[in-house]
Amino acid sequence: MPVSLVILAAGLGSRMNSERPKVLHPLGGAPLLAHAMRAGAMLAPERVVVVTGHGAEAVAKAARAEDPDVRIAHQVEQKGTAHAVAQARGALDGFQGDAVVLYGDTPFVRPETLEAMLDARARHAIVVLGFEAADPGRYGRLVMDGDTLERIVEFKDATDAERAVTLCNSGVLCADAVSLFELVDRVDSENAAGEFYLTDIVAIARQKGLSVGVVRCTEAETLGINTRAELAAAEEAFQRRMRAEALDNGVTLIAPDTIHFALDTVIGRDAVVGPNVVFGPGVTIESEALIRAFCHLEGCHVSRGAQVGPFARLRPGAELAEDVHVGNFVEIKNAILDEGAKVNHLSYIGDADVGEKSNIGAGTITCNYDGVFKHRTVIGKRAFIGSDTMLVAPVTVGDDAMTGSGSVITRDVPAGALALERATQDIKPGLAIRLMDRLKALKAKKNGV
Repeated sequence: MPVSLVILAAGLGSRMNSERPKVLHPLGGAPLLAHAMRAGAMLAPERVVVVTGHGAEAVAKAARAEDPDVRIAHQVEQKGTAHAVAQARGALDGFQGDAVVLYGDTPFVRPETLEAMLDARARHAIVVLGFEAADPGRYGRLVMDGDTLERIVEFKDATDAERAVTLCNSGVLCADAVSLFELVDRVDSENAAGEFYLTDIVAIARQKGLSVGVVRCTEAETLGINTRAELAAAEEAFQRRMRAEALDNGVTLIAPDTIHFALDTVIGRDAVVGPNVVFGPGVTIESEALIRAFCHLEGCHVSRGAQVGPFARLRPGAELAEDVHVGNFVEIKNAILDEGAKVNHLSYIGDADVGEKSNIGAGTITCNYDGVFKHRTVIGKRAFIGSDTMLVAPVTVGDDAMTGSGSVITRDVPAGALALERATQDIKPGLAIRLMDRLKALKAKKNGV
């Protein structure tokens, strides 16, 4: 049966105290919305619809960054969840299959849970995701009759007996798409909030004699984000989960609690990650690589056996081949380092290609920016770049070439050549002592001594 997703992402999130739409607040280096979209993507949906509202343009942009084929539906006025789902009707026109309704601010629902809901659809017209709450609070309650869900009652509309129920509503549900919109059309706003609740379709379905089932998940999966404090708690939970997964996958984390992952971090088996390492978005670390302490990596690829850090920064576009060494206080940006290349100390390599087994001396800088344009530096195989070399791009250093320490290289260096660019060293015997004596005398005069 084909599947489509309807992801509700229209809310302002006023309790976040932010101009940013709630679903765009970051969790694990990615918007909350991206988490919901990725969980749903595991179902291989035929269509994905994101319903926008506040900050619609920014939300749509983030959704398209995650899935270029996403369809956007706009909820001009926020009149409740049923009204939001109704906005997706046009985007699902002609679709025959199940629709799964997700929420852009609920990032932890697992793909396995969604698959269980789809499996349950073989037995029920609607399947609702529920959980047993330790503290039900203001959650909507699932009122059951045996294994059948009779209705969902919002807290503010519930009786004392209904509020005593601990089985709560996550908001996530699935149903045949055509039937879903037929049920939504019958929802009214006769409730304490004056809104069109999606949850009312359960009672409407039961009145029509349709079966409604419940799939249960852990309360942690249903965590919604409404405040900064909840966002911080979600980040902590996300990091715990990512660390546990990395350890289970055979990654050595020297001090797990100090390592921070992004949603899309990939680390191969037998890689080693030292303390206080931060992975931003877009990082892949292959097996047997070593990331030493206090490194920050983003948008980069580190191949098998490469070593990075400590105190190194890899920026977007950094590509490290096998057995590359990047050492302390080195920054790499938009650069390809071929197998066995070494940049071990205090250097900046940006917009560059470094050939295999080349050695970049301490303090080397590729001067890639002229104030308007970026330019590329190309260093060949087995080159030796002396310490404190300034490579003024665009410039090429050939295979097996060398540069002398302290040189400013502005012209291409042919293969096998040595390039030197320095002022002639001049020695003035005794001048250092005479100069120091003069400076001390001036200081004493200034201080009135």
